[in-house]
Amino acid sequence: MAVLAFGQKKFYVYGVGFYNQENLFDTCHDEGKNDYEYLPTGANRWGEMKYTHKLRNMARALADMGTDMLPDIGCSIIGLSEVENAKVLDDLIAQGPLYVRGYKYVHVEGPDRRGVDCAMLYNPAFFTVKDVKLIPYVPELAKDSTFMTRGFLTVTGTLADENIGVIVCHWPSRFSESFYRESAGRQVRVVKDSLLREDPNMKIFVMGDMNDDPMDRSMKDELGAKAEMKDVGPNDLYNPWYNTLAKKGQGTLSYQGSWNLFDQIVFTPNLLTGIDKKDFSKLTFLNHKIQRRDYLLQREGRYKGTPKRTHASGVWLDGYSDHLPVAIYLIKEK
Repeated sequence: MAVLAFGQKKFYVYGVGFYNQENLFDTCHDEGKNDYEYLPTGANRWGEMKYTHKLRNMARALADMGTDMLPDIGCSIIGLSEVENAKVLDDLIAQGPLYVRGYKYVHVEGPDRRGVDCAMLYNPAFFTVKDVKLIPYVPELAKDSTFMTRGFLTVTGTLADENIGVIVCHWPSRFSESFYRESAGRQVRVVKDSLLREDPNMKIFVMGDMNDDPMDRSMKDELGAKAEMKDVGPNDLYNPWYNTLAKKGQGTLSYQGSWNLFDQIVFTPNLLTGIDKKDFSKLTFLNHKIQRRDYLLQREGRYKGTPKRTHASGVWLDGYSDHLPVAIYLIKEK
């Protein structure tokens, strides 16, 4: 939270972010999980030195999120994907840039075969956790009865004295048919609606690596995340990232020379109601931004200008992630 002044009025500003951690594994085997490539003897030779560098790098990027508007405090809430377990989260928040801000986390161990889960960092000075659930992804086809993937980490709490819901996602990969991400969209919409039945005034954020772009059916139709504020109905969500990709050509990951924007934060229309009336007495959406930092990008070679990964073509780059972080900003009159 920061305080901004416009004329005679002052406003609190809060940051809410998401960042795919790209294989934040420790160096130990988790029983029952296929994490062998991220062991000291595995394909990536994932030893203590590489793990230590990965933690340092991710902590730097996470602490930097939101600092363009909130230079001293960054984001109040950050959803994460591709974290292995509670140990890596303990190690992550112990890193200096996150430790000094007092970040905590919520995490529930999920069923993913590789062992990667979703989690959420939060600054307890601004966000208070009330409830945490992992809602499982339920296969809709009989042939998929053994299909196991990330569930939907659902966190409720308070931010700026208002009830907030956060659903952190990592939808099925592009190696799966679109149907599976469309199914995820349908299921997350049910989760969102169930939260609103409990509290119709709750302000809900659905965030994550959706493995689809904003204009894909999973997001636009099944989840109901609309591109224009005027088209957002009471049962829909607003997706500010749609035009970021469609009109500006900006994305969060690059594939074969083209940008995709899989990393999205969409939200309920009660975060828009004050905009037309210039009434910011309640939490209201202000703006959104891809957290594009020079150090997160390749500086030379064939992939110059694309996210600097931890590994590429079997070579350790000492990078960050194959995705860029994203953040939205909220405003409330002081």
